[in-house]
Amino acid sequence: MNPGKSEEILTAAIRLFQEKGYHATSMQDIADAVGLQKGSLYHHISSKEELLAWIVARALARYVEELQGIVESRRPARERLKEAVQNHIRIIAENLGMLTIFLRESAALTAEQREAEEEGGRRYRQLFERLIVEGVASGDFRPVDPKMAALSIIGACNWTYRWYDPAGALSHGEISELVWDYFYKGLIKH
Repeated sequence: MNPGKSEEILTAAIRLFQEKGYHATSMQDIADAVGLQKGSLYHHISSKEELLAWIVARALARYVEELQGIVESRRPARERLKEAVQNHIRIIAENLGMLTIFLRESAALTAEQREAEEEGGRRYRQLFERLIVEGVASGDFRPVDPKMAALSIIGACNWTYRWYDPAGALSHGEISELVWDYFYKGLIKH
């Protein structure tokens, strides 16, 4: 994506994709939202697919980068896993539009774009798995299949984009505490 107006275009695309859906949003809709002629929009982006791929890549990069820092800290695995859950839900809550597009529309990526998305998702899942393996090794967690545990935790956290309401009764911090509590009770060694 070309610099300059790219952030404005991206912000408009996220809003439109969230409101209308990716497939129902046209390039003309995006051009109108940022005050450009449709032809001028192509000076900044090559396609709607490029916008979607950029949104997905940005969301994944944020997830992986922040989780990498959590995993590499020297605290007990249970503390780091709790922080990972809190971080995941916080990122969704603070970037609800972008994460809604990432989680709802990534199936519309091209095969090549989907491959990059799957690699980023695999890297993210493996970081969660590492925390679970370390927790089992330290005796904090009971022996579990780390891949299935990681997928369960990530899936539960991801689903919050569907029902989280910033004006709702619970803050994202309170929600992450509840989610953590449910999973932690399932992981602790009795």
